[in-house]
Parts: sequence; C-alpha cells; structure tokens
Amino acid sequence: MMTTSTLDSTASSALAARPNGPSPSQELRAEVRNLSFFYATGNKVLNSVSLPIYENKVTALIGPSGCGKTTLLRCFNRMHDLYGKNRYDGEILLFPEGKNLLGDDIDPMEVRMRIGMVFQKPNPFPKSIFENVAYGLRVRGVRKKSFIQERVEWSLRHAGLWKEVKDRLTDLATSLSGGQQQRLCIARALATEPEILLLDEPTSALDPISTGHIEELVTELKKDVTIVMVTHNMHQASRCSDYTAFMYLGDLIEYNHSTEIFTNPRDKRTESYITGRFG
Repeated sequence: MMTTSTLDSTASSALAARPNGPSPSQELRAEVRNLSFFYATGNKVLNSVSLPIYENKVTALIGPSGCGKTTLLRCFNRMHDLYGKNRYDGEILLFPEGKNLLGDDIDPMEVRMRIGMVFQKPNPFPKSIFENVAYGLRVRGVRKKSFIQERVEWSLRHAGLWKEVKDRLTDLATSLSGGQQQRLCIARALATEPEILLLDEPTSALDPISTGHIEELVTELKKDVTIVMVTHNMHQASRCSDYTAFMYLGDLIEYNHSTEIFTNPRDKRTESYITGRFG
C-alpha cells in the first residue's frame, strides 16, 4: 500500500500534467502513467499516455476512429489479456491502495470485478433479466438468495430499469428493447459494486430517446461510481463529462475540464476535431 507521501506525490504529478487542474484535495481514483500498448503483431497503438481519473467524476475519451480510445479503455480491466501476447508498458494505478492493475501479480478476473464495463452494443446473456444481473454475484460465490434478490433490485433501480421490468424478471433479457438492454447491461455491471465503470460508446446503437435516458443515468451514477466513457458524440461528452481527454494517433493531445476543452482548447488539433474539421 502506498504511503501518504507517495500518494501526495502521485496526485501532484497528475495535477502538474495539465493547467487549471482541480484542487489537490480532489481525490484520485486511478492514474494512468506512461502507458503504451502493443498488440501481438507488434503494432503500437498507445504512446506513453498519462492522465488522472478523479473520484465520482465522468472522464470522456474523445478522438477520431483508430486513435486508441477503446484500446485505452480496455486496458483498465485487462480485456486485452483475453487475446494473448498483447503487451502493456507502463502502469494504471488504482487508489487508495496504489496497486498497478497491469502488474503480473494482479489477477485479471479480480480487476474485472472491481472495474465494470459496458460495451458499444447491448450484449445481454441468453438468460432471464434477473439472472443477467445476478451473474456477477454468482461468479463471486454469493449464494444467499435474499442478498442476491436485494442486489438485483438495487442494481436495476440504479440503472433506471426497475419500474419497467419488476413484473417480468423471469423473461429473457433479449425480449427487452435496445435501450432497455443497454440499461440492463449497466445494471449487470453495477451489481458487483465496481469502483470504476467503463462505458464504450454506450449510446451509439440507440435511438435519441434511449440515448437521453442513458445520459441522464450517467449523471446520476457518478454519485456512486467513477466513470470513464468513450464517445464520438461531442455534444454528449460536453453534457455528461467533468473531464475530457482528446486522443490522436495513440497520443494524448489534451486533457482538461470538459468546459475548457469545448470552449477554449489549447491545442489546434483539439480545436479542429471538436469543430468538425477532421475525424
């Protein structure tokens, strides 16, 4: 476990990395340090990326397709480990312990329990609505029925879905609409009480009404969980996020408060992207 002085030093280095940062009292939930990533082919897709992730805030990752946003997101919960011979170089520290999530001594399954993920397209399991949400609890060895029932209801309520499905929990999850399925996937991720929730373009496959529901949900959820979100929608990033990181060709070009990024970008490439000149 990191000492207080080490943690203070880490927070200071993160704040120094960008101007106009929050006060030093703003708590770090995680910090990416000099992270590079190589696919098994040897292709390098992240170039020494460093950025802080703040407690109970939404951090948006933006940039053109192929810039490394989703690759970075999937480093947080070691999803790249599933495909063999991919390589990380650098660290992602999870606070308050200061553990390096990419360390050889860290169990990727445990990382995925602490860091939940919701994908671009809804991917409910071919199970009932109830069992979709209970799945992670059962994997963790939870057997007490009353606890599982309480946790399923809690998760569905926090995902804004309980009122719509409380009388049909035994129905197949695939019977839900696309927007409901995505909220179910969020409920499934919440059930194990993750410390960080990763959202990979969570509304790209949804209609405008469902998109609005998810955006409202993100604003509510940050009261309980830290969120990192990939989005191509500039309006969504400006509405939903507290901080925004602009990435281009594997590099982190600019990171700041979202209001600053979208009204007063410091780098010409950021300005060109958010104004639609490329990407």
